[in-house]
Amino acid sequence: MRRIRPLRRSRPGIGEDGRVTRAIRLIRRYPVVALTLAIGVLGIVLALVGQGWLVAWIFSIYALGVAAWQAVGMVRDILRGHWGLDILAVTAIIATVWVGEYVAALIVVLMLTGGEALEDYAGRRAKRELDALLTRAPQRAHRVLDDHYVDVPVDEVVPGDVLLVRPSEIVPVDGTLRSAETSVDESSITGESVPVEKRAGDALLSGSVNGPIAVEVVATARAADSQYQQIVALVAEAAASKAPVVRLADRYAVPFTVFSLLLAGLAWWVSGDPVRFAEVLVLATPCPLLIAAPVAFIGGMSRAARNGVIVKGGGVLEQLARAKTAVFDKTGTLTHGEPELVAVRPEAGFGADELLALVASAEQYSSHVLAASITHAAREQGLRLVEADAAREDATNGVVARLGGREVVVGKFGYVLEHAPDARRTAIAPGELAVYVAVDGRYAGALLARDRLRDNAHATLERLDRLGVHHTMMLTGDAQATAEHIAAEIGIERVRAECLPADKVHEVAAIAERPVVMVGDGVNDAPVLAAADVGIAMGARGATAASESADAVILVDDISRTAKAVEIGRDTVRIALQSIWLGIIVSVGLMLVAAFGFIPATAGALLQELVDLAAILAALRAIGGRRDAAAEPVRPRAATSAR
Repeated sequence: MRRIRPLRRSRPGIGEDGRVTRAIRLIRRYPVVALTLAIGVLGIVLALVGQGWLVAWIFSIYALGVAAWQAVGMVRDILRGHWGLDILAVTAIIATVWVGEYVAALIVVLMLTGGEALEDYAGRRAKRELDALLTRAPQRAHRVLDDHYVDVPVDEVVPGDVLLVRPSEIVPVDGTLRSAETSVDESSITGESVPVEKRAGDALLSGSVNGPIAVEVVATARAADSQYQQIVALVAEAAASKAPVVRLADRYAVPFTVFSLLLAGLAWWVSGDPVRFAEVLVLATPCPLLIAAPVAFIGGMSRAARNGVIVKGGGVLEQLARAKTAVFDKTGTLTHGEPELVAVRPEAGFGADELLALVASAEQYSSHVLAASITHAAREQGLRLVEADAAREDATNGVVARLGGREVVVGKFGYVLEHAPDARRTAIAPGELAVYVAVDGRYAGALLARDRLRDNAHATLERLDRLGVHHTMMLTGDAQATAEHIAAEIGIERVRAECLPADKVHEVAAIAERPVVMVGDGVNDAPVLAAADVGIAMGARGATAASESADAVILVDDISRTAKAVEIGRDTVRIALQSIWLGIIVSVGLMLVAAFGFIPATAGALLQELVDLAAILAALRAIGGRRDAAAEPVRPRAATSAR
């Protein structure tokens, strides 16, 4: 390890007292609210010194000025064809000033401007987990230059650069550990709270936090291609979205406005007192309707992020809440995607060890998922692998390698049959797959492997059924017998095997029970993830194409997060609608009481502030921290698949 030279750091500035600083920050962020409060305090002071007439003029002029300012934006919206709920607030301000209820007018102004401020504040509170990802994005890296380290922008790091990561620093880009060992905190990426031990050569994810010792890391990706930056991009897309159910609140604008104006006008007509009109309208100011749904959906996305699922929009949560069918890819989704070697069946005089060594030597030059399993099994048995004189891979079919003067062909049966006419299929059990081998044009045998089912796959399907997702289907490119075996083991209703990507898209399009949730992990799943009502990518292994096509990305290698995403969607929509109707019902009830003259305008305005607060607090339940902490995890049943 090189001697670490201290890097120059900027000296933190010395600010005012923390509470004063926060107060100044809030005033700058919400100046109209601050000005309204200041005018209210000024009015109290003037009233105490006997200048009540001046208070009436100040409050009335200020309230009408705010009403005019709001009216300009309201007229612009109306000209664009959008009838908003601000009509009621502006009408209430004008009505209260007209009948001399200038204190109520100022409270309505505070309610209107304060409602916007409360929405912004609640949104910031709900997006805390999302914003944490954005603000923690690494900006600089310590790159090795000769015998010292130089600070460079993280965007300048290229694969192959050696970087220093100091204790408790964030790993700036994806890389491999060059030092002997370390421990890293990957909680912000995977949700795993326990530090992970790493050894030389292990992969490190950008965004994870290094442990107590400084280490050197070899970059394997640029910043833009690294895990953390991809998550940040997904988060930014999620935060900018607006859910369809939020637009439902906008559609309530016209009937709620008409009802409120009619009720206020009726109260005026029956009583003959114009004050009654103002008393009803101050309670019709619709801040709960405007605030509740956006806060709930932002909270739901924040809760999903905290549970290792990045949801790309509030509309996705609404679709998840209504989901009727769940469709799964098999390999890497319901199974681990890492087949294990279970048998070697040599032919033509080959021994088992000899055949395995030849196949593993050839598979060193293949990118197929089986290749890693076979080479790993050979090394575990202590077999010696040799380098090929020449090798080529025929994608999805197999590999041809020349090893010590012999031509070794490894791959699918049809591919090997082309090189060895005497090749014949071997018997396989359900759930197994075979890799065939030919040596110098003669059939040499087969290797059998099995992909292990995820321990909690069955429990996840049961949980989805309890959440209302009663229909299940598997789409896979694997053999029919293998697919049916897996489906029967975990209880999936329908199976379509030997699918090409286009076949998967057609199958999903034909499903009648919608919305459809599709869960997959590979590049070949990208088209069907984009075509489904909700596409969920198992993105823990960096399946970029799948993640970009999906509506939600699971950041950990855990299929149970699919059920968690559906649960969060259902909770979020339920809380959003509860909050909307809470605001409507309470406001309408108070308006009816006010129509009979039992609630003065000033008291009504104060009561409406409490209604606003209640709606926001109800919507913030969508963040769900306590609910997640109390929930029991999906318990894996005993594994029954053979190894």
